[in-house]
Amino acid sequence: MTVNVREIYSRLFETFGPQHWWPGKTPFEVLVGAVLVQNTNWQNVERAIANLREADLLEPHALGEVPPEELEELIRPAGYFRVKARRLRSLLEFLVERYDGSLERMFGTELSALREELLSVHGVGPETADSILLYAGELPVFVVDAYTHRIFARHGWISFEDDYHAIQEYFQSNLPDDVQLYNEYHALIVRLGKHFCRKSNPKCAKCPLHDYLPDGEPLEPEF
Repeated sequence: MTVNVREIYSRLFETFGPQHWWPGKTPFEVLVGAVLVQNTNWQNVERAIANLREADLLEPHALGEVPPEELEELIRPAGYFRVKARRLRSLLEFLVERYDGSLERMFGTELSALREELLSVHGVGPETADSILLYAGELPVFVVDAYTHRIFARHGWISFEDDYHAIQEYFQSNLPDDVQLYNEYHALIVRLGKHFCRKSNPKCAKCPLHDYLPDGEPLEPEF
């Protein structure tokens, strides 16, 4: 079925309303959270960030100087704390050495160049880089996650074989460069994926996009 991605956005927005994402108090918190949220939920990340806030470390230079073992303990609630500590330290090192810890300077860099720089940092993949650009930098980059791939592939709008960049191009070529729209759209997709288009036991009959499902085609629920 041919569908307009703005039509899908409108349907989701009418159903769920504004989502008020991303849940970080400052751009730096969002940047840190984009690393910590890998393979966990935001509630666990909030506990880790609360530890950093209590220790007065939510500043690039201060956090970058924390010994590895201490950082691991502070972010332990986010899970995979040793791996995430290394990734966070790599990102902080990049931020301090390249931009003297200034998010303003970093986000003033030309978008495609900055995205490539972020992707060169250990542990920063496309979703993490784009989350930093969109939610911390307020730059027009559409964030793709597993929910996006699952929902749109199940409906036949994209292929299950499409990679991150193909899916991102699908959205960005059909939407205006609008930070607020990208922000809200991604949040609405996450809401739909969590509560309806789940990996297993999806609630198709109650899904706001139920009438868009291709008749007779399997949903591939394990995707």
